[in-house]
Amino acid sequence: MTTQPLSLESADDIALADRLKAGRERVLEELRKLIVGQQDVVDQVLLSLFVGGNSLIIGVPGLAKTLLIHTVAQVLDLDFSRIQFTPDLMPSDITGTDLVQEDPDTGQRCMVFMPGPIFANIVLADEINRTPPKTQAALLEAMQEHRVTVQGRTYTLDEPFFVFATQNPIELEGTYPLPEAQLDRFMFNIVIDYSPEDEELDIVRNTTSIQDYTFEHAITGQDIVRFQELVRKVPVPDAVLRYTVNLVRTTRPNANGSPEFVKKWVSYGASVRAAQYLVLGAKARALVDGRYHVTFEDIRALAHPVLRHRILKNFHAESEMVSSDQLIDQLLDAVPVPRSGM
Repeated sequence: MTTQPLSLESADDIALADRLKAGRERVLEELRKLIVGQQDVVDQVLLSLFVGGNSLIIGVPGLAKTLLIHTVAQVLDLDFSRIQFTPDLMPSDITGTDLVQEDPDTGQRCMVFMPGPIFANIVLADEINRTPPKTQAALLEAMQEHRVTVQGRTYTLDEPFFVFATQNPIELEGTYPLPEAQLDRFMFNIVIDYSPEDEELDIVRNTTSIQDYTFEHAITGQDIVRFQELVRKVPVPDAVLRYTVNLVRTTRPNANGSPEFVKKWVSYGASVRAAQYLVLGAKARALVDGRYHVTFEDIRALAHPVLRHRILKNFHAESEMVSSDQLIDQLLDAVPVPRSGM
């Protein structure tokens, strides 16, 4: 079976790529009306949108995780839903359920499906690790296949559809670790940290005065869907693909040629889904940078958010206080960019 080489040769594709780049700049301008700083975080959220991936956002309370996602939905004029995950939350509280209702005309009773909050364009799963795995699993089908199944019936979710989940890294009491299968469905693990002093000063100044913002909708939900299709057309040189696969395979302690530090600190490495998201994210990154091809630097720039939740560290790494980001730094040094370039 042969596949057609990907390219952005048509005038329509080039025009759409220009619209993506210009639209992103307009979206950033609108976001800056309310969101101060955190440029890397915002960039990764927008890459998630352009690829069509879900993302996990980790940060201590008070760093505007919820505000950021809600503001993105407002700027894009997308339907937004926030689900507060608690220990007593049930799967039906997310997906919806069948209710018995009486037909006012016939008087007969019938089952009617009442959609849950998952039926939105952007769903914020707030503090997702505060609910048991049974309820967390209610998101799996929606995240992967953009549909939900209730009582044997399948309901398709409207496009575009994204799940952004938040976690608090410092409060562990009353939390449930996310299963590896669910973690792997998040494209990015986005870490949001404290802002620099000058940005924090602007945040305090802006949020303690009267706020009355009106957002202009630079791009629409249908634009996002078209951008996602365009991203997949961006060509990737074979050398970059091989480098990406090699980078991911090197995270596995049992792989041939695996570095000693990986064998020492890693229990399980990343799956092929990591390579897929690295390539898709790199394609989107190239487009927002005004390029129609992917480079090694695109892959390396996204290694941390793509890999940090997919590498399962062992006891030795935990006891030596080796962070996932430190491990990925060493990984990038251990898998050098081919000298031949592309």
